[in-house]
Formats: sequence, structure tokens, C-alpha cells
Amino acid sequence: MVAVVAGVVVLSVLVGSRTSSPGAILDTADPQHAVYVARFERTLLGLAVGAALGLAGACMQGLTRNPLADPGLLGVNAGASFAMVLAISVLGVSQQADYLWFAFAGAAVAAVLVHGIASLGRDSATPMKLAIAGAAVTAAVSSWTSGMLLADRKTMETFRYWQVGTVGGRGLDVLVTALPFLVLGAVLALTGARLLNALALGHDLARGLGRRTTRDGLVVGLAIVLLAGGATALAGPIAFVGLLVPHAVRIVLGSDHARVLPFSAAVGAVFVVLADTVGRVVLPPAEVQVGIVTAVVGVPVFLALLRRGRLGGL
Repeated sequence: MVAVVAGVVVLSVLVGSRTSSPGAILDTADPQHAVYVARFERTLLGLAVGAALGLAGACMQGLTRNPLADPGLLGVNAGASFAMVLAISVLGVSQQADYLWFAFAGAAVAAVLVHGIASLGRDSATPMKLAIAGAAVTAAVSSWTSGMLLADRKTMETFRYWQVGTVGGRGLDVLVTALPFLVLGAVLALTGARLLNALALGHDLARGLGRRTTRDGLVVGLAIVLLAGGATALAGPIAFVGLLVPHAVRIVLGSDHARVLPFSAAVGAVFVVLADTVGRVVLPPAEVQVGIVTAVVGVPVFLALLRRGRLGGL
């Protein structure tokens, strides 16, 4: 996997919509050197975003015991997007580094809202109720976001390039701002492997095994908010990464979260960087945003897995 990640990084740096001389990579005096620097920066961003989304999706599916759970389907991405639009339109926030705080807040509120709605009634928050509540919250929040954008053309111009999901046009300063949150989220997520393995047996049995499911669930939930909120703030709502990647990993490695979590991060990083690389060359000289490429690839793959009944078990 390390070799695959390294190969994808080299491919992403060397391949683009414009042909450049490889010798310019080390020659700072060459005008094409700046092209390679920009590609390297967006590659690092793609790695961080992909790893965060893959890890967040694996945690969310394990925590909710729902194979369809991912930050996009359970309202986390929609909440982060709405908070960012609110910050731009109402509060006049213009610095991309400042979007992070609003994205985290929106993701957290959406996650709490979905879980609160799903917990109403009997049986508490079952996987089916979480999916329905997530779909409802996503639809409602997305409609509010669209309404605000239609009412404010200036905000729409600022938001529309971010909305489709892209890792281009971002500087390393933005990644540096978000990196501590992503690292903290990754550490919390990876330490939750035992909890997620226990939850796969059911909450009652997990408590019988000595797990404090409420406390541990809050820790994993915080990890999901940090990872999904940070990734959404950096690159926009990129679909299917958090949904497909954990399933692909489970098909190959099984359902042990001690292996699923780190490999979901690695495969997610590879998926996003490859999608960004393909988007640069598929329609030259224009670029296709990474969020569009992941959706184009993700939909048929997901439908094929559903048709063959090969979704990774939880």
C-alpha cells in the first residue's frame, strides 16, 4: 500500500493538462518548476482529503452498523456546507482558513441532529432510522443552502467552485491550518477500532464486554466530525469516497476494524488523488473537478456491488 501511494503521488506530480519537462522539477529557475510545485501541493491536499473521507466513512459505517452510512448520506457534509454558506453570506467571511471553524460547527450540529432524530421513539437510533433521519436532514439543509445561494449571487460565485468538490487552487497554508484537526480526528478514529469491533456484535454485548459504549461512541463521533468537517472545508463535498472505500477494503481484508480503518485512509487517499489526476487529462485543456470524477466512477461501481451482493459486511 505504501508503494501504491508513492506511485500515485509521482503520477499526480508528473501528469497534468499541460506537458512539462521532468527536469524542471529540481530546476527552480525553470518557468515550469512552478507547475510541479502546484501539482505537488494539490497532491498533498488530495491525500489528506481522501484519507480523511475514507477513514470517516469507515468509522461512520462501523458506529451506526449501517453499510450505507457516509458523511454525505448522514448529513455531515450538508451541515458543513450550510455553515460555510451562512458564514460567507451573513457574516462576510472571506478567508478560506476561517471556513474550517464553521465547517466543523455545521458538521457537528448536523451529526447531533441526525442522531437526535433517529433516537426518538422505540429502539433508539437503529441503522435504518439513522439512514432515514440522515436523508431527511440532508434534504432539508441542502434546500436551505440552495435558497441562500439563489438569494445572494455574490455568495454563489464564491461557493460554486467549492461546491462541486475540488483540490485545485488551494494553498498549503489552508492544509496546514486544517492538518492538526485531521490528525487529531485520525488518532481518535484509529483508537476506536476495538469499540467498532465490539459494536458489530450489538450494543448490549459490547457493554457486556466492558465497553462504555456511550463514551466511546462520542469519541468516534468527534473523530468523524473532525475528519469529515475538515475534508469538506478543504475540498468541498466530495461524494462516494467515504461510502465506497470502506466496502472495497472489507471485501479484501475482512471486517476487523484494526485493518479496515488504516487501509480505508490509504485507499481513500489513492482514490482522490487518482480522480484528480484523471480530471486533469480527460478534457484538456480544461479540468474536471475531483468531485465529479468520484461521482462518475462511484455510481456504477456501487450499483455493481449492490447487484452482486458484494458490499463488505459490517
